[in-house]
Amino acid sequence: MDTLKLGRKLTPMNTQPFDDSNWREEYKGYTSSRYELDILENGPKSLAQSWMLGALHGKWRKMKGYKYPEPPDCQSSMSEFFKKQDEYQQKGDQAQDFTPENDPYGGY
Repeated sequence: MDTLKLGRKLTPMNTQPFDDSNWREEYKGYTSSRYELDILENGPKSLAQSWMLGALHGKWRKMKGYKYPEPPDCQSSMSEFFKKQDEYQQKGDQAQDFTPENDPYGGY
């Protein structure tokens, strides 16, 4: 695995190219709302507060200019699909049918 300059390792669940470990402390300086400060300091106590915390995190990312990377392009065409399907069928046709003598599980 690669290690970022920020000291965080890139893993499949943590591939963001920025360090947001203390974003709550940073964002406190940008808001004067008691409600937002309470959520930032004490964490969410309800589903609505967790939505608000997520929105605050989005605002913080936007202020800092951070963006999540684009998802990979996983598009394929129908012709590629049919080509793969034909390959698998040809492999299946070449496979040896099992008989009771050569069945690895001991028969039918």
